Amino acid sequence: MEWRREGLLISTDRDRLDRAAIHAFLADSYWARDIPRSIVDRSIENSMAFGLFADDRQVGFARVITDCATFAYVADVFVVPSHRGRGLARWLMEVIRAHPDLQGLRRWVLLTRDAHQLYQKVGFASVENAERYMEIVDREAYAGR
Repeated sequence: MEWRREGLLISTDRDRLDRAAIHAFLADSYWARDIPRSIVDRSIENSMAFGLFADDRQVGFARVITDCATFAYVADVFVVPSHRGRGLARWLMEVIRAHPDLQGLRRWVLLTRDAHQLYQKVGFASVENAERYMEIVDREAYAGR
């Protein structure tokens, strides 16, 4: 699927993705530091990927891990610094939330350190019952890979 706005494109076509650029951004991010390229490739293949493009150049990305029935986890959302401040992350999230395969889901989740205001604009809120959430975190998952 494709969405266009002011010379920009959001596409779910995995063949369009610049995986090297995605990997470079994620490997330097606070949430996926040092992630190996093979893990990025596998994550793209096993989720719904959304690429944001300007003049066929990858300028943003997000992916959704979902069963397309009840649950969606939004991950790896970014817009490169040269294209920030133009509402592109919000547009990307609006497209994701409106995707036909992601309608009627019972729960959407994501994690963020610093973009709460962005996600609130598309309907996300802080967890109501945080005591119900549990997790396993392996901070060394990418070490030595």
